[in-house]
Amino acid sequence: MLIRAAQLNDAAAIARVHVDSWRAAYRDILSASFLAELSYAAREQRWREWWTQADPQRWLFVAEDDAGRIIGFAGGGPERDAIPGYGGEVYAIYLAPETFRRGIGRRLMAVGAGKLIDQGFGAGLVWALEDNRAARAFYEALGGQLMGTKPVTIGGTTLTEVAYGWSDLRTLCAAGDEA
Repeated sequence: MLIRAAQLNDAAAIARVHVDSWRAAYRDILSASFLAELSYAAREQRWREWWTQADPQRWLFVAEDDAGRIIGFAGGGPERDAIPGYGGEVYAIYLAPETFRRGIGRRLMAVGAGKLIDQGFGAGLVWALEDNRAARAFYEALGGQLMGTKPVTIGGTTLTEVAYGWSDLRTLCAAGDEA
């Protein structure tokens, strides 16, 4: 497996992973109709727009399998909710469902944490849906500490997101070595 910086021409593959991951991870959290209506084309367009809104502090990495197929991605940059003491944030991390529980997420989180450190952030966080038990267990296994909650509306449903934080991102980098 290879983790590399994403490029604009990866948008379609990133969109496919994004939609497929949502459909698998959120099937018991979001409505079936909402998940069925997710579109690869619409998500690809959103990712293409992401590139047009260039921000040198935002980053996006992809994980490729040995055949060069994109099987996961993680993106982040400066923390967006003004939580004191946590300057960096992983905005998104998603994997192709058939690759869950294979250490790819650990590696992506470690690379992301390394990038945040390179950007001068010593501490960082990530948000997850409160009802997504698998994601929460993943962040807890990586040493993330529960820090707070906030409401989020997805597909007309109001849910709760929980923040997991690492006061020293070096510990998150080290967790990736265990993958």
